[in-house]
Amino acid sequence: MPGIRTEHDLLGSREVPGDALYGIHTARALDNFPLTGRPAHPALVRALARVKLACALANVELGFLDEPIGGALAQACEEMISGRLAGHVVVDALQGGAGTSANMNVNEVLANRAEEILGGRRGEYQRVHPLRHANLHQSTNDVFPTALRIAALDLLGQLEPVVAALQESFQSQEHRFAGVLKLGRTQLMDAVPMTLGMTFSAYGEAIGRDRWRIFKCRERLRVVNLGGTAIGTGLAAPRRYIFLVVEKLRQVTGMNVARAENLVDATQNHDALVEVSGILRAHAVNLFKISSDLRLLASGPAAGFGELHLPEVQAGSSIMPGKVNPVICEAVGQAAIRVMAEDHALAQAAQLGQLELNAFSPLMAQALLDAVSLLINTGTMFRVRCVDAIEADQARCASHVEASWCAVTALVPVIGYEAATAIAARVRGEGIGLRQAALESGVLSAEQLERLLSPESMTALGYS
Repeated sequence: MPGIRTEHDLLGSREVPGDALYGIHTARALDNFPLTGRPAHPALVRALARVKLACALANVELGFLDEPIGGALAQACEEMISGRLAGHVVVDALQGGAGTSANMNVNEVLANRAEEILGGRRGEYQRVHPLRHANLHQSTNDVFPTALRIAALDLLGQLEPVVAALQESFQSQEHRFAGVLKLGRTQLMDAVPMTLGMTFSAYGEAIGRDRWRIFKCRERLRVVNLGGTAIGTGLAAPRRYIFLVVEKLRQVTGMNVARAENLVDATQNHDALVEVSGILRAHAVNLFKISSDLRLLASGPAAGFGELHLPEVQAGSSIMPGKVNPVICEAVGQAAIRVMAEDHALAQAAQLGQLELNAFSPLMAQALLDAVSLLINTGTMFRVRCVDAIEADQARCASHVEASWCAVTALVPVIGYEAATAIAARVRGEGIGLRQAALESGVLSAEQLERLLSPESMTALGYS
């Protein structure tokens, strides 16, 4: 179907590529919004199609759409959900109009595909029309926010097992390193001994909290405003349809979504998205902190801490032979920063809503869905290419404990602060080991010293 066709709208006529499944509204949006150079997130496109399918099924059941038209629209929706038509949703991810261009792009593609299914040609709209049929009893203002929540629920469901697997990886390393004594540090200075297993246990606990937060935050997104049409009053939609369409959405998605009790509130306010985004930010903060710790503990290795060996995944320098860098941890840190930036963008967009609508919905959609997608990829990469394969340098860990006077803290309950200070002063001033200084002080026997400086004593919760 080569060549050009002409379509008409409120503003007049415009040429559209003859073989395009989209129509005039999409063509105008392509001219108007040359911003990011990328279309809407694929999860959002799938979710828009699922919302349209629910609407079509409700309208057919209630007799507002003839079955042949509704069936053709349903088939087109299924094709878009499967990804077959996704390449025809081409409007930029960022756009004015609260998502109207994305909604109309989907309407036009579905209508033209349904037109074809019924024997017509693209752009005719004789059998199926983008507004009269594909958008029947809908508004962008209830379709787009609902689709955003469906897309986010879908992606968060994919993120949960990724975070769970990362938590389990840290817990596995916790058990592997349970007997590796190392030096703890505060303010980057020597502190008191601990085990490397304790270090990894803290990482596992932090990721475990993220796992629980992500699981719980999905509940915030299950309330949708579908059926509220333009501002949440349901104007131009039949009452029977408003009550049925969310039930159809539950069937189509398999998600336990519910119609908001106050559709006006659900249409204009997006604080639930801000809350969910904040939880993603918390996960990003943990990822950044942990990846930064691992870089530091593996630093050197000759002139740094060198207590961990991170897996070597690629050569590190184009000029320094033999150099290998902690590139996975560096990539995790950059991804975390990007997620934090997306959170800031979403919060700014949410607060810019005015009166009965937020015109910045496309930015909120891009920020939230990009953040979740990035965290899915980041968590998997971090676990598979780094955490699972970390090894400890036990000798290096032990030498740091022995060389530091800070382990003398373990002796304080037995010999007192002043005697312990004298031993620490000898270690610092003479460069001898802690054990040697303690034995030469004469205040402890070798057996007492061995017990007090054992991994079990130094890492027990309190002393007896």
